[in-house]
Amino acid sequence: MRLLAIETSCDETAAAVLDNGTLLSNIVYSQLKLHQPFGGVVPEIASRAHLQTVIPTIQKALAEAGIQKDDVEAIAVTFGPGLVGSLLVGLNVAKAMAYALNIPLIGVNHLEGHIFANRLDHPDLEPPAMVLLVSGGHTILLLLEDWGRYRVLGQTIDDAAGEAFDKVAKMLTLGYPGGPIIDKLAREGNPEFYRFPRAWLDDKSYNFSFSGLKTAVLNYLKSQKKEFIREHLTDICASFQAAVTDVLLEKTVRAANEFEVSK
Repeated sequence: MRLLAIETSCDETAAAVLDNGTLLSNIVYSQLKLHQPFGGVVPEIASRAHLQTVIPTIQKALAEAGIQKDDVEAIAVTFGPGLVGSLLVGLNVAKAMAYALNIPLIGVNHLEGHIFANRLDHPDLEPPAMVLLVSGGHTILLLLEDWGRYRVLGQTIDDAAGEAFDKVAKMLTLGYPGGPIIDKLAREGNPEFYRFPRAWLDDKSYNFSFSGLKTAVLNYLKSQKKEFIREHLTDICASFQAAVTDVLLEKTVRAANEFEVSK
């Protein structure tokens, strides 16, 4: 089946064409420069940008795949979770195209899409598997029992890991998006420079919490002079990142052992 996929869940407009599982094209329009001055995604700006770019993005994806719109046999589109205004842009375009072409419309949960995307690079991947899903707004640990069948073991009870990275980057005036910036600086720092708290919650919980960590970083920065922070910026980034990754890794490995999953 030749499939056109459309994604507008947050701040990137994307369209891809697949032919029986083979990726023919993948076009992504980033809104990064639009949101950088605000230190985060502004929903109103995001939805307006999608309106301007969704059709050109689809057209480019079709052209790169070497097909016409009449060659498309089905359309897949993200229906959530995400920013409401952004989602509506992609959904309405997908619905209109599917109706006009008289072809099936497939709604896709974008978190589930993260899971299935692994098969593009690892076609031999088969359940059961442990899945740690860490995106900008979501941190979820689940057991993939079979394709389309999941058991949620834990998830964030407040702020997601990506949210924590962006907010800490803003505290350090590093820019947006915070994740790649902090990760790059952390590679040059000492993760044992300062021990920020780890929110384990309790021994049996697979849930995550990063709100307290953000507060701990803020209080630490307030207690230090600006010169000290500049001098030890890479160490602070490494120490913060370690506080996040330690919890993610420990809980994922513990769950894999408990449920006897080797991948």
